[in-house]
Amino acid sequence: MRIDPQRKTAAWPLVWVYAILIVYASLYPFEQWRIQGIAPWAYLSAPLPRYWTGFDVLSNVLGYAPLGFLLVLALHRTRRGWPAVILAVSSAGALSLTLEAIQMFLPVRVPSNLDAALNISGALLGAAMARTLAWAGWMDRWSRFRDRWFLPDSSGALALWAVWPLALLFPAPVTFGLGQVLERLETFLAHVLEDSALLEWFPLREIELQPLLPISEILCVAIGLLLPCLLAFGVLRLWRQRLVVAALSVLVGFGASALSAALTYGPAHTWDWVTSEVWAGLAVAALGMVALSFCTARVCWVLALAALVWQLSLLNNASADAYFALTLQTWEQGRFIRFHGLSQWLGWLWPYALLFYLVSRLSSSAPPAPT
Repeated sequence: MRIDPQRKTAAWPLVWVYAILIVYASLYPFEQWRIQGIAPWAYLSAPLPRYWTGFDVLSNVLGYAPLGFLLVLALHRTRRGWPAVILAVSSAGALSLTLEAIQMFLPVRVPSNLDAALNISGALLGAAMARTLAWAGWMDRWSRFRDRWFLPDSSGALALWAVWPLALLFPAPVTFGLGQVLERLETFLAHVLEDSALLEWFPLREIELQPLLPISEILCVAIGLLLPCLLAFGVLRLWRQRLVVAALSVLVGFGASALSAALTYGPAHTWDWVTSEVWAGLAVAALGMVALSFCTARVCWVLALAALVWQLSLLNNASADAYFALTLQTWEQGRFIRFHGLSQWLGWLWPYALLFYLVSRLSSSAPPAPT
C-alpha cells in the first residue's frame, strides 16, 4: 500500500497533545523558578538515585511509551521510508533530556539520569510496538478501515473525538458539561488585578450566578453527549456508521465519567453521578442522535455549533455546586496533583477547540460531503 506523503493523520495532533501532557507533568507546578549555579546538564553525570520505587520506574516507562507509539504511527502514515523508530526515539529522548535539564530550575523537581533513561526506554518500547503492528499489517488495515468509514480530511475531527474522554476525566460541575470557565476566570482576574487601578475597570455582576435548573442541566447533559457525535457525523460516510459511532460515544463518555468518579470518590461511588437528570439527558441525546444521523454533514456541524454556543451560555451563566470545590481539592491537593491541571485544561478548552474547528471547517470553501 502506497502512503501519500501529504496524507493527513489524526496521529500528529495527538502527538502534540500528548507532548504537552508530558511537559505539564514534568514541570508542574511551574513556580519558584531559581538558578542554582549548576549546569542544567549536570544530572547526566550524577550518580544514580539511591532511592526509587517500582511506581517511579513504571510511570517513567509507560509515560513515554504512547509518545513513541504515536510518533511512529504518524511517521508511518505520512513519511513512508523514513527511519520512524529512530526518529521517534530521538525526538522523545530530546524532549526528555530537555525537560530533565529544565527541572534543575524548579525547587520541587529533581532531575535524574535514571528518569531520562527510563523515558527513552519507554519511547523505544512504544515505537517498537507500533513498528511491530506496522510490520504485521495492522497499520494498513487501519488505513483501509479509515478509508471505508471516514472522509479524507477527518484528522482534526478524529483527534478532537479521541481527546474528549480525557477531558471528561476531570470532575465537571455538570455531567458532560465542559467549558464552564467564567466564574473561575473572574476570580483569577480579580486576584491578579487586586490593589491595581485596573480593578476599577473590572466588570461586576449585579446578580450572583445561580446553580442550573434541572431542565437546564438536562439540556447540558444532552448537548454534551451530542457534540462528539455530531462532530463525528461530519466525517463519517454512511448512516449506519453514524449510529455505531454514536453508541460508542455514549459508552466512552459514560466510561470516562465513571472512571473520574471512581478516582475521585472511590470505587464504591463509581456510578453515583448518574442521576435522574443524566438519564433524562441521555434519552434526549439518543433521540437527537437517531434523528440527526440522517442529516448532511454540514447540517450536523451547523447544529453542533449552535448547540455548543447554547451549552456554553448555560454553563457560564451558572455557578458551580457548593460541594464541587471540595471535589476539586481531591485532585488539586491529593494524588492527582501533577495531572489534575492538564485534565482540567482539557475540560476547559475542549469545547473552545471544537468551536474553532467547526467555525473553520464551516467557513471553508470545501464543506464535507459524505460519499
